[in-house]
Amino acid sequence: MTAEVKDNRAVTQDMIERFTDDFRSNPQHKVLMNAIKQNGINAVAMDQDAEVNMQQTFSHEIKSDKITDQKQSGRCWMFAGLNTLRHEVANNCNLKSFELSENYLTFWDKFEKANYLLESILDTLDEPLDSRIVQWLLMDPIQDGGQWDMFTSLVDKYGVMPKYVMPETYHSSRSGAMNELVTQKLREDAAKLRKQYQEEGVSPESLRDQKPALLNEIFRMLAHFLGEPPKRFDFEYRDKDETFHRDTNITPQEFYQKYVTINLHDYVSLINAPTEDKPFGRTFTVKYLGNVSGGQDVFYLNVPMETLKEATKQQIENNEPVWFGCDVTKMLNSKSGILDTAMYDYESALDVSMNLTKAEQLDYGNSQMTHAMVLQGVNIAEDGNPNRWKVENSWGEKPGKDGYFVMSDDWFNEFMYQVVVRKDYLPEELQTALNQEPIALEPWDPMGSLA
Repeated sequence: MTAEVKDNRAVTQDMIERFTDDFRSNPQHKVLMNAIKQNGINAVAMDQDAEVNMQQTFSHEIKSDKITDQKQSGRCWMFAGLNTLRHEVANNCNLKSFELSENYLTFWDKFEKANYLLESILDTLDEPLDSRIVQWLLMDPIQDGGQWDMFTSLVDKYGVMPKYVMPETYHSSRSGAMNELVTQKLREDAAKLRKQYQEEGVSPESLRDQKPALLNEIFRMLAHFLGEPPKRFDFEYRDKDETFHRDTNITPQEFYQKYVTINLHDYVSLINAPTEDKPFGRTFTVKYLGNVSGGQDVFYLNVPMETLKEATKQQIENNEPVWFGCDVTKMLNSKSGILDTAMYDYESALDVSMNLTKAEQLDYGNSQMTHAMVLQGVNIAEDGNPNRWKVENSWGEKPGKDGYFVMSDDWFNEFMYQVVVRKDYLPEELQTALNQEPIALEPWDPMGSLA
């Protein structure tokens, strides 16, 4: 007679009863359960001292402008990029406040992403339809998200313009339906190209000849959603001294060269990804991540947090804002605009441990870059180290202090993944390291996430 083999793979009734007894053995569990059920976990786990400690005063602060609002769209990377440039225009033109057109770059970003997808489909014609790479390409080809180098590619090619020349539209601010319909059209185009190659033997060169007709339809769709981008415009303004200025019939490229005067190629993206597969001091790129075909590739230099932070601090102290990418979903109080690792004590509220390292958070999918904003200030404590940072967000004026957030230095260490700084702020050996051939990461790598 064979002995009965115990199956420990399934959840058993005995197990459930033991867990129930364990939960009920601590009277505090019931108190917390009732409080969380009634008020939500964040209300119960919030540490009120964090709000007191994260005050909106800073020892080094760049002059603030009126906050922008990306509304129901995922264009934070673009808003953050333009927010770093608009301060230069305001300074050069002696303006109190200024905003560049996000809708203008939105149009060209969507259009270029459409071309980028079609080129990627042509590059992967020999891949099975169910391959990971083809399915990844088709998943969300013109999503709102982007990266700093994608922003640079757009500005290089198309320039910028004041917001009043091409203001927001219904679908630039509420992009869901537009993205869905343009994506549907692009998937149809991808299906046609792949079928012609696989079933009819049409060459990739002949398929590429069809691309202008396909892109013409995309252009038409985007023009309906976002308006037709102006080729020339008049720049008229009255400065802080009430002096009127007029510059007529200029192109977006001419406007950028004349009024922004920043060379975006003087900057580099530093990342802090302390995982075993990404050595510090090495450069990286990401396969099939971009918008402008033939534009600037995504390029990162991975550095220790101390190096990233020091370059960021120097740039702010020299009165220049810093574009950054982070995981805004973590430890955020959106109402008060506070980003702080001490904001919520989930461990005490739930009686569990939560101790993933930053590397483990990346490796196990618990964190990645989800949002881009701009650093506008830093508070240097008496010991000479930063303890909090001023953040310019793009969620309108209601969250935080008139739309501005404050970030603790501990949060910076834990959930900051990327900053864009002048190359001059890097030590000499890291400036030399920028000349390395970058290691190509897979599209689904955590560092391939879009802000």
